Amino acid sequence: VGSVDVIIQAQRLRDGSRRITHITEVVGLEGDVITTQDVMLYKITGEDANGKLSGQHFTTGIGRPVFWERARYYNEETRLAAALDASTAMDN
Repeated sequence: VGSVDVIIQAQRLRDGSRRITHITEVVGLEGDVITTQDVMLYKITGEDANGKLSGQHFTTGIGRPVFWERARYYNEETRLAAALDASTAMDN
């Protein structure tokens, strides 16, 4: 039986570029309501003279998301930890 653990949201920005704006994990269900929490977000930080947007991804401070054990099962916990520890990564 499979499940959705992570939702990756891509959005077209006003300059026409596409960026991953949210990485959200599905935590569980509370009755009929799906419970989620953001793991990483994208913030627009500037715009050049041509209207091209720049920004950065940042973590929301969740040390170990609920899907950590699944990452460990696939031997990916080191890469997941590195991604979460990198507080920001500039996008140009």
